Amino acid sequence: MNDRTPLPASPLAPLLTPEGRALLDEVRDTDPAQELAVATRLRREHPAELVSAALGQARLRQRAVAKFGAQDAARMFFTPNGVEQSTRASVAAYRARRLKESGVTSVADLCCGIGGDAIALARAGIRVLAVDRDPLTAAAARANADELGLAELIEVREADVTEVDPSGYDAVFVDPARRGGRGRVFDPEAYSPPLSWAIEAARRAPRAAALKIAPGIPHEAVPADAEAEWISDGGEVKEAVLWFGDGRTAAAGPEGAAPAIRATLLPGPRTLLSRGLPNPEVRPPGRYLYEPDGAVIRAHLVAEVAEQLDGGLIDPTIAYVTADEHRPTPYATAYEITDRLPFNVKKLKALLRERRIGTLTVKKRGSAVEPEELRRKVLPKPHGPGSVTVFLTRVAGAPTMLLGHPVR
Repeated sequence: MNDRTPLPASPLAPLLTPEGRALLDEVRDTDPAQELAVATRLRREHPAELVSAALGQARLRQRAVAKFGAQDAARMFFTPNGVEQSTRASVAAYRARRLKESGVTSVADLCCGIGGDAIALARAGIRVLAVDRDPLTAAAARANADELGLAELIEVREADVTEVDPSGYDAVFVDPARRGGRGRVFDPEAYSPPLSWAIEAARRAPRAAALKIAPGIPHEAVPADAEAEWISDGGEVKEAVLWFGDGRTAAAGPEGAAPAIRATLLPGPRTLLSRGLPNPEVRPPGRYLYEPDGAVIRAHLVAEVAEQLDGGLIDPTIAYVTADEHRPTPYATAYEITDRLPFNVKKLKALLRERRIGTLTVKKRGSAVEPEELRRKVLPKPHGPGSVTVFLTRVAGAPTMLLGHPVR
């Protein structure tokens, strides 16, 4: 097969041909270290552009497994930005369930990317208009809807979202681009489109709306008529969402009230709601130290966790909860503390040698010391089979090391 006819302009189009699909199957499991040899061999029988496109797509599919799972990732089409910015499938499915449970039957997915959220919505039985202004990205979203058998529920439109009328849909979902030419964008008004535009689009939605935002958004930027939800998956904070209209829970309160705040942990889901508690009291470290989930910390719900644990803070500025009793909670990881020491590298090194420690986990909060640097200094080589976790932190303002073990 030495057909050298010109390929279509889009890098994605040739991969949708029979030859392209066969080539994708052939290079699916290519080791990146073997790409050059594989490319050289395949270019004897296929156009060079097609080989490059197939190998590039294979790399993207391998990266996408972490977000979409092996089965879907092996069939879907991606762009580099699409893999980077797509919602993890478990998070998208959770959000789709929330919209479904609020009575939504159709959603305008604005800034749809390669279609990750549109896929989750369609699998929940929701009709979707998926909009993106980038031609290649829109083509990937359309191909993904076809590949996954969801084309009847997903209409993909290449357009500027600010020029699309979503009034014929129950709900709006907006995922503004948070990366620019210089990398990640932190100012919500520098999103594309700006957060202020997305909020107004959400408020005009007939029934409900959800806006995906960066988890580092300041709480003061959350509108009073929204519910803000921070979501983690497997202990890793993934995103924050602003919910409007019927998308809010009953806990959101009336329009005009202070915004409702919640942290949701996946899998589960397990959700912790804000009750407006004051900051916990500060107390000396007890037998147990609790490290709250990142979504709990981002949502400013450490006080709610501390109340569940009958605990306090080891320092007014540090999100570690201490307690004298162990109480299991999904919202924090518990450690039994065995030692409390002032920060001292030599003392820690001697203690690790004395206890024959071979595995050292270093965590920090409120410390300028880099964990890897400390690990190299105090444990250049294993001393034995023991293991320990060291927390570099502050206790009542003083640099402190707390040593302990996870509670099983």
